Amino acid sequence: MRVPADGEIRALHEKYAPSREAFEVVYMHCLIVCEIAEQLMGDAGSDLDRDLVRAGCLLHDIGVYRLYGPGGTFDHKRYVRHGVLGHELLQDEGFPEVICRFCSCHTGMGITRDDVERQGLPVPAGDYVAETGEERLVMYADKFHSKTDPPTFVAADSYAVHVRRFGSDKVRTFKAMREHFGEPALKPFADRYGHALV
Repeated sequence: MRVPADGEIRALHEKYAPSREAFEVVYMHCLIVCEIAEQLMGDAGSDLDRDLVRAGCLLHDIGVYRLYGPGGTFDHKRYVRHGVLGHELLQDEGFPEVICRFCSCHTGMGITRDDVERQGLPVPAGDYVAETGEERLVMYADKFHSKTDPPTFVAADSYAVHVRRFGSDKVRTFKAMREHFGEPALKPFADRYGHALV
């Protein structure tokens, strides 16, 4: 399987970003998530496919660009769709399913068919959950940085509180990932990027 390299991935971001501002927010977030994942892999001595994790981190949020409307308006209400939109975008670009799944299977602590039906989420009914170690690491690393305005780094304890509102199964999933991958050292990132750590 061919894993896209950094230059190809950046070119995709530039192709689909509706504005320079959108590119800077989304691509910077993807770069930061990648750095967090690489730190976690180093700490855990992981045997995961590092190139695949890197590509997954750099592509996971590419579907966010499809939520921008005319004039740069952003559709916050349908944000939960960004994963499936990214999956479709990468499929249309000819990427294999193993690459596309980083988009559709990273949201929250995973979205199940039951979540979709019970909450009336605006995505096709199905399970969007991380299955491989690479998918789980990308999903987990993503939780530690937010594209809010301004962007922030999110401490593990803060995310553990946040995830409670989505149910005990999501709490268990985050706890298991925290135990497996460990916690990233976020302060150096916060200092380097000038984003608050909450």
